[in-house]
Amino acid sequence: MALAVCLLLDPRADAAVRGLWRRLEAAGVPTLLSHTHGRHVPHLTYAALRSHDLDAVTAALSALPPSGPVPLHFDALGTFRRSRCWLAPAVSAPLVARQQSVVTGLLAGGAEVHRHYLPGAWLPHLTLAPRLHLQDLPAVAAAVYAVLPLTAEADRVAVVDTSTGTVHDLPHLV
Repeated sequence: MALAVCLLLDPRADAAVRGLWRRLEAAGVPTLLSHTHGRHVPHLTYAALRSHDLDAVTAALSALPPSGPVPLHFDALGTFRRSRCWLAPAVSAPLVARQQSVVTGLLAGGAEVHRHYLPGAWLPHLTLAPRLHLQDLPAVAAAVYAVLPLTAEADRVAVVDTSTGTVHDLPHLV
């Protein structure tokens, strides 16, 4: 089991991202819709964990003070050097502060956070295609820029078992 702490999108934005996944799949570009178990949800990951104690992670996050919904504004397409492509949200100070708070709480609770999610290294993103081939980039860009800009509100936080797609909602937004 691998765990990730994820911001989940409001229903309208969730539907928009799922629609984009479907358009990309129809164009022959594999997305999170068909990746691994096929149960992925549109999300922005606060932290990927290298330790896997769900109860300890949930307890650490539940101890953080409640917060309100997170406004998100997506207006760019990004890629990582290992072929993953994603929507890039505007990086606001409140978003960065929330992510740092989550990671600090997880570390204090004994979780081991993947190095790419430590404060100062985190690059917020919403994955579209986990293995994009260079020749598919024009089709992906055309589909993405037909949808952007996309405003969203992250209205839930969950611990997601990335090996199965099981979503464990937290009792409050952090």
